[in-house]
Amino acid sequence: MAARKIAVIVGSLRKQSLNRKMALALMALAPPALSCEMVEIGSLPLYNQDEDDAGPPPQWTSFRERMNPMDAVLFVTPEYNRSIPGALKNAIDVGSRPYGKSVWSGKPAAIVTVSPGAVGGFGANHHLRQALVFLDMPAMQQPEAYIGGASALFDDSDRLVNENTRSFLLRFMEKFARWAEVNSPQ
Repeated sequence: MAARKIAVIVGSLRKQSLNRKMALALMALAPPALSCEMVEIGSLPLYNQDEDDAGPPPQWTSFRERMNPMDAVLFVTPEYNRSIPGALKNAIDVGSRPYGKSVWSGKPAAIVTVSPGAVGGFGANHHLRQALVFLDMPAMQQPEAYIGGASALFDDSDRLVNENTRSFLLRFMEKFARWAEVNSPQ
């Protein structure tokens, strides 16, 4: 069986963000059943239905075309003001339109929130889950992944150095592979 195509979407736009480092670590830990690809969201203009109706910007079209063939989505995001970053919300909006042609519908998802603080992005994780319900994306419930204290998890070369976290993330990705297999539209 071919590996499932997984879109990895990072909510932070910073090149050296802890979330980008974590996304790369998760991709490296993915089992062979998953083929992970980072899908960038930073160049997406803000969603405006008037522009979509008149002819969508090429960035929206490219994003939608890139997302359509994906089998599942792994979101890795920080928490901004107890919610998800605006860039991630914008990508969700762009992908959910035009009405009836959502690139998200039916795709299984998993969420990892990453923070230098102790709470680990709990608010962002749950706000994103609320959106996924509306988008018809079955979200993996367990294990939950709120990664706190993330600035201490990587060395100067951005390698994940905490073995307990590595073990947890390995189990998380194995579970996500099973989740994607069971919940992907046939």
